[in-house]
Amino acid sequence: VKEFILLGLSEDQGVQKTCFVMFLLFYVIIVAGNLLIIITVISSQRLNSPMYFFLCYLSFVDICYSSVTAPKMIADFLVENKTISFVGCIAQLFGVHFFGCTEIFLLTVMAYDRYIAICRPLHYTTLMTRRACGRLVMGSWVGGFVHSIAQTLLTTQLPFCGPNTIDHYFCDVHPLLQLACANTYPVGIIVVANSGMIALICFFILVTSYVVILVSLKSQTAEGRHKALSTCGSHITVVILFFGPCTFTYIRPSSNLSEDKSVAVFYTVITPMLNPLIYTLRNEEVKSAMRKLWSRKLGSEKG
Repeated sequence: VKEFILLGLSEDQGVQKTCFVMFLLFYVIIVAGNLLIIITVISSQRLNSPMYFFLCYLSFVDICYSSVTAPKMIADFLVENKTISFVGCIAQLFGVHFFGCTEIFLLTVMAYDRYIAICRPLHYTTLMTRRACGRLVMGSWVGGFVHSIAQTLLTTQLPFCGPNTIDHYFCDVHPLLQLACANTYPVGIIVVANSGMIALICFFILVTSYVVILVSLKSQTAEGRHKALSTCGSHITVVILFFGPCTFTYIRPSSNLSEDKSVAVFYTVITPMLNPLIYTLRNEEVKSAMRKLWSRKLGSEKG
């Protein structure tokens, strides 16, 4: 097999045109929103805490993650023949798992940061140094890379000799396993163990850290409790939106691909689009930094 045919989200022409406009708008919001967060964090002296350092990297990963699948999907809405080369397919598979897994690790690191900030505030500056934060981010990237290489190598070892139609809008492990001309059950088990275990373990760490945080908040003042909950609230919302669909897709051997591709829209498009909105709307520091950046820009243009 030299190329694959992607069926996309829908085969209805009218639906495809509507989806083209909708997903193009979504993708513009993803890139613009996340770029705005990156620029705001980099250019503001006030947003120099580890929380914003991690948020900056999360926004960068979100842009990369959605860029692996969204541009191809948007272009495919306008063409009859939705083909992707074998190499392009494997590259897309690698990108989706690399950036997706890196995002999972980053969200876990951000939960750890919130745990230290709220439960061990006196040790916060000594534990969350610039070097420690850098190592945590580097660890997230390396973890994502190792996971993705494992998934990609397992898939490329399979023989593809027959049908080449993928009932999805991007190349993922489950659809490719169904097309292989060999018994893919052992590989399927490894794939589910690899993806599912990472998602489940990280989700367990996240839930545990937030349970500990909520228990420790009882002893704090009402004002301290409100501030802590507002920063954690954004993070919990993102975690639920991302981990829910992700775990649903990868924790079980896939049987219904049309169901999987509808769920995949959540973690490849919707969550990266909502992340900037969730983090900025609930965060006064980010909003005021954005206003300052905007007024400075307008002031310099007038000057």
